[in-house]
Amino acid sequence: MFSRRTDWKLEPNRFTLARLEMLRAGREILDLTISNPTRADIEYDEAAILDAFRDPRALGYDPQPKGLRSAREAVAEYYAGLWPSGAESSNGGASASFDPESLILTASTSEGYSYVFRLLCNPEDEVLAPKPSYPLFDFLAELQDVKLAGYPLLYDHGWQIDWPALVSGVGEKTRAVVVVHPNNPTGSYASGEERSRLNELCSRRGLALIVDEVFLDYAHDGRSRESFFANDGALTFTLSGLSKISALPQMKLAWIAVSGPGPDVNAAMARLEIIADTYLSPNAPVQLAARMLLEQRRKIQPQLMARVLANLAELDRQLGAEKACTRLKVEGGWYAVLRVPATRSDEDLAIEILRATSVLVHPGHFYDFPRDGYLVLSLIARQDIFREGTARLLKVLGHR
Repeated sequence: MFSRRTDWKLEPNRFTLARLEMLRAGREILDLTISNPTRADIEYDEAAILDAFRDPRALGYDPQPKGLRSAREAVAEYYAGLWPSGAESSNGGASASFDPESLILTASTSEGYSYVFRLLCNPEDEVLAPKPSYPLFDFLAELQDVKLAGYPLLYDHGWQIDWPALVSGVGEKTRAVVVVHPNNPTGSYASGEERSRLNELCSRRGLALIVDEVFLDYAHDGRSRESFFANDGALTFTLSGLSKISALPQMKLAWIAVSGPGPDVNAAMARLEIIADTYLSPNAPVQLAARMLLEQRRKIQPQLMARVLANLAELDRQLGAEKACTRLKVEGGWYAVLRVPATRSDEDLAIEILRATSVLVHPGHFYDFPRDGYLVLSLIARQDIFREGTARLLKVLGHR
């Protein structure tokens, strides 16, 4: 009765079952996996956000396949604000152009991926995605009948692309390379050199770049990182949205920015517009509120960055007394990766920690780490929870 693409294993995994067991027993859990900013005790400007939805134009229906022009202009202004005046792109291109006509609005970055996969791939075509990275890619690819293959990120005083593996992974059915900038959970940005090499590879092999930038604004050193929004070295689809930029995942507004060689961009936009016209996903109220909601980042991002940096400093302080585990270098985003003794599977270790200390952390295999010995912690947990949870976690690791 059901399609093969939904033939998933639907039973909860052991990690989920252990968490449910703790909740049913009434145990309070210190959650160091939190990814929902609306549950992280961040202070929102409630009046401004709610007032943004009082626009009477929301009562009318004006379907625009690419999204309302006013919302696309607001997104283009956001990118223009990231770009230094007169700057050139790192691949040697001209100064950035922020044309609202190069944008397609979607309800989420997940929907954006679906649009782009549909645009680029026939059934069983292949997309290369980094490992480790966010596990959602597997489901998105399967739902679009796309084969997902991984290329490794290597760690040596920081993360970098394994170039021989990436190049050798390109086959006849490869259509695109996914780059997460910065990666989730490693927190590593694509360097200028990597960007140039990606452009050269994709241009030479006729591939597209799909760049996920949802955490772009959260650089830990406070220095802005260059977006791929205006990348012109290869056909590029840059994805982002309100979920992380303004910490408003419930508002369901994201986008695809298309850049690259002119003929390729024109052909892609013509096709994407028809795909978007078929779904007409983003609702009118959130599009009309887009400018105000994007402005909220100016109040939200400083709070989140203060939380991230404070928790990272606390983690380093506590790790200073430990020899059993270390923290891997992180440049941006909301997560930290611990390297721990690989005496058992990461899932077994995470379950042991949960049952012994009521602290919830993610095992590395959730993010396709190549081997055991990694745990992933969220840095947006409330500081008192993070401090206590980390202390309990390291106590277990130090006595194993």
